[in-house]
Amino acid sequence: MNQLLTYVTDVMTKNGLVAAFLFTGIVVLISNLITEKLLRGRIHSSAVAIFLGLIAACIGGAVTGGEKGLADIAIFSGLGVMGGSTLRNFTIIAASYGAKWEEIKKCGLAGIVSLFVGIASSYTMGAIVAYAFGYRDAVSISTIAGGAVTFVVGPVTGQTLGADSAVIALSVAAGLIKTVFIMILTPFIAKPVGVTTPKMAMIYGGLVGSTSGVSTGLAATDPTLVPYGTMVATFYSGFGCLLAPSLLYGITRLIFPG
Repeated sequence: MNQLLTYVTDVMTKNGLVAAFLFTGIVVLISNLITEKLLRGRIHSSAVAIFLGLIAACIGGAVTGGEKGLADIAIFSGLGVMGGSTLRNFTIIAASYGAKWEEIKKCGLAGIVSLFVGIASSYTMGAIVAYAFGYRDAVSISTIAGGAVTFVVGPVTGQTLGADSAVIALSVAAGLIKTVFIMILTPFIAKPVGVTTPKMAMIYGGLVGSTSGVSTGLAATDPTLVPYGTMVATFYSGFGCLLAPSLLYGITRLIFPG
């Protein structure tokens, strides 16, 4: 038995990316079972999978004392590659391929306005929360506010401005919490607020952002709307990375000069 475990561990360590896909597949399978059997489809399985992933990352970080969660454990090192920016960006782009240009043109000015309104409102709410928790310097407030835009914008803003690593971690946490809420709430609010057409899906993606949250939430609502919401939510992240460390930080610094 010990020899078998040693052999399996050795194979998984040497084939880290394959092991990462195997582990992710098991998590997805468990998430589907939880959604179907316990939650009866009320919460999308992707939201459950992310929650389980966060728990696993916490356990991995606590066990190893490292900074990469489960990726610090040799047999799960492939998760660091699988969860990296290359595969993430590939999946985001792939999700937008089903969008039709005719439907995109219908969105027009409303889609552009929704982007700026969504970024500004998320940033403002994040700044208010940061201030409420005692942060008074513009760099920390901007970093946490950027995290409220998305969990990608927060670290980009923090690294650009030279924020403390603990503040950057908080910005990521803020973005993840927002993403999970979007995943869970979208299937319940989409139809009541009128997110039933490609145009409204694009406006929705611009207002709330979070590519992961929007794509998963719309998948549980109407899969045909996913490419449209995902596409604009992707622009949302891009604009957020551009605006948060520059224009929005400048405004924040005027308000909080310290």
